[in-house]
Amino acid sequence: MSKTRIETKCVQGGYKPGNGEPRQIPIIQSTTFKYSTSEDMGKLFDLEASGYFYSRLQNPTCDTVAARICELEGGTAAMLTSSGQAANFFAVFNIASQGDHVVASSAIYGGTFNLFSVTMRRMGIEFTFVSPDATEDELRAAIKPNTKAVFGETIANPALTVLDIERFAKVAHEANVPLIIDNTFATPINCRPFEWGADIVTHSTTKYMDGHGSAVGGCIVDSGKFDWKAAGKFDCLCTPDESYHGVNYYERFGMAGAYITKATAQLMRDFGCTQSPQSAFILGLGLESLHVRMERHCQNGLAVAKFLSNHPKVTWVRYPGLEGDKYYDIARKYMPKGTCGVVSFGVKGGRAAAEKFMKNMKLGAIETHVADARTCCLHPASATHRQMNDEELVAAGVSPDLIRYSCGIESAEDLIEDLAQALETV
Repeated sequence: MSKTRIETKCVQGGYKPGNGEPRQIPIIQSTTFKYSTSEDMGKLFDLEASGYFYSRLQNPTCDTVAARICELEGGTAAMLTSSGQAANFFAVFNIASQGDHVVASSAIYGGTFNLFSVTMRRMGIEFTFVSPDATEDELRAAIKPNTKAVFGETIANPALTVLDIERFAKVAHEANVPLIIDNTFATPINCRPFEWGADIVTHSTTKYMDGHGSAVGGCIVDSGKFDWKAAGKFDCLCTPDESYHGVNYYERFGMAGAYITKATAQLMRDFGCTQSPQSAFILGLGLESLHVRMERHCQNGLAVAKFLSNHPKVTWVRYPGLEGDKYYDIARKYMPKGTCGVVSFGVKGGRAAAEKFMKNMKLGAIETHVADARTCCLHPASATHRQMNDEELVAAGVSPDLIRYSCGIESAEDLIEDLAQALETV
């Protein structure tokens, strides 16, 4: 048959059971794996044979689910991590170290901003933050001789800016560095960044991919298209790794596998940010309905955005799928099937009014979570972005009155009725 479509990949990608084998992905809940001889195990340690020896590095259940996400994104290799934060950390740290520099969009998740601007800066990696709307010239001006990557989010959390992936990719490639895209909000159902020039994609699988608030996790996918050797800037991938038996990842695994193999053999070995087999199994279940749920999330998001945009007590609404939104046209380019189910808006009366509104929600629960089958909401300035000062909040697109409202897959009419009654209390 012809190449399977993305809906089929959600359900059957990454796992093809043989005759008499389990129809569902098996949970291999084991820390270790037995071998007959030391020579057999030695080949695994030397990366001369495929297999498993310790679940901190790799596990069959995790690898099977990672393979499904890899198919969905159209990549060549993927790995699961313990969280989306771990995925973004690994994605950058795999190719950048002390003395290096990274260019990142300022409109990114608050936790990622803090990871870059504080924690990784303490590790000796410098970050320059640019507007998600930066021109090519502004992006070029941010690039330095020691720049190792450019980073952005397809749809920023919670600013809901939409990144011009082609523009960022063009400048990144001019500088011989990869573009890393966090595709959490759009998911591969609505956007496949590799098709627009991105080189590495990350996900917080805790969000739409899991979809039910059941398991924390992350994923990194490599497009296999970036030539690490030709770039001339990535000795970490193209020279012997003395910490791992002198392996040269590029020579051994090529463009398609060098990046993920290094992240597994080196970073996962040392940091141990492993996703458990049980969590991977839950994620696999979530992926089976991702294509169905994303359609409903987007329908509800658009209906809620339209309602809020016409309400007298709402000062502004941000939803890239809403006609008239600043990012509507670019969203149509990269995500013609829909964007996401998250709507950001402000209530008249500022921070105090926003807090009162949220207190009176009945269906939308106040949670440090987003992109779930159940509707939830958050006041980022008081929660996920509370470590930022006012200037950083503005740069990230987060105002004091911003409410992040994540539409679940309930009835849109019920959500709107709940929003209406809560707004009446303001």
